[in-house]
Amino acid sequence: MQESIPQVLTTQFEKDVYEGLTDYPKHLSSKYFYDEKGDQLFQDIMHMPEYYLTDCEFDILDRNKAEIAALFARGDEKFKLIELGAGDGKKTKIILKYLSENSFDFKYQPIDISQNVLDGLEKSLFEELPKVNVEPQQGTYFEALEKINEANGTKKVILFLGSNIGNLLHPQAIDFLNGVQELMQKDDLFFVGFDMKKHPRKILDAYSDQTGITAAFNKNVLSRINRELGGNFDPEKFLHWEAYNPETGTAKSYLVAKEAQRVTIEKLDLQIDFTTWETIHTEISQKYDDSTVKWLAEKSGLEIEKQFRDSKNQYKNYVFRKAGL
Repeated sequence: MQESIPQVLTTQFEKDVYEGLTDYPKHLSSKYFYDEKGDQLFQDIMHMPEYYLTDCEFDILDRNKAEIAALFARGDEKFKLIELGAGDGKKTKIILKYLSENSFDFKYQPIDISQNVLDGLEKSLFEELPKVNVEPQQGTYFEALEKINEANGTKKVILFLGSNIGNLLHPQAIDFLNGVQELMQKDDLFFVGFDMKKHPRKILDAYSDQTGITAAFNKNVLSRINRELGGNFDPEKFLHWEAYNPETGTAKSYLVAKEAQRVTIEKLDLQIDFTTWETIHTEISQKYDDSTVKWLAEKSGLEIEKQFRDSKNQYKNYVFRKAGL
């Protein structure tokens, strides 16, 4: 039976780590990969040759920027360009540059949980695209979206790039998409990146590179527990392992204990025993086909307005609007 959570736990990180490591099987959320070190590791991942997702979406945005911009503005309409999980903005800058150079009337509002990421993005935009009106929003997606939604009635175009939707299993994805849909108005658009099903080896290579960057990214959650919660994990005693099921389109990441060990986390007053080859599930990366995306949209109160694909047909950006309007 799972132990009750001690009353001394105050932050969500503490609670999630306690719950995840006392559950069976053990699990930790991939959102805790990200701190200053994790942010940099993810930037490194996006530049790896094996990590095809970045180049695919870059290709889509670059080849279709004029059509995408026209779709966003729909005439000369003023709009807010809101990005969920903006990161370094490398891909988004393709669209921002085109919008800025062609005098579109818009405000860019990147949302991210990491203030460090937002500070870096704002600085780079000031240097590279000084005409872009940027207003960063630090916080969770829905907190920031609700705040933006209450501000005024300006049309919203919401971006969710990088196939971040793939970090959610289908029921969670439906909840997420529906949550965004409920904050959309009649003319708002939702622009979402989906990584499509493809050769299983290509998918496995993208999440299990030979240089070990992805392994370091996954293990950063253990380092965070050590730094922030007084843990004594030895990351070298864990193996990063990736598995992909081509039937369901689900890639899963694990940290696997290479030997039996006991880990102490002082701030949680917790000792955790691992048997040899015991796992901690850290991340899922869902892959899609057209019928699945259509089903997710229908279940979420959305309808497909448009879709764009890369030149190799490996990745798609779908544009959704609120259904029935």
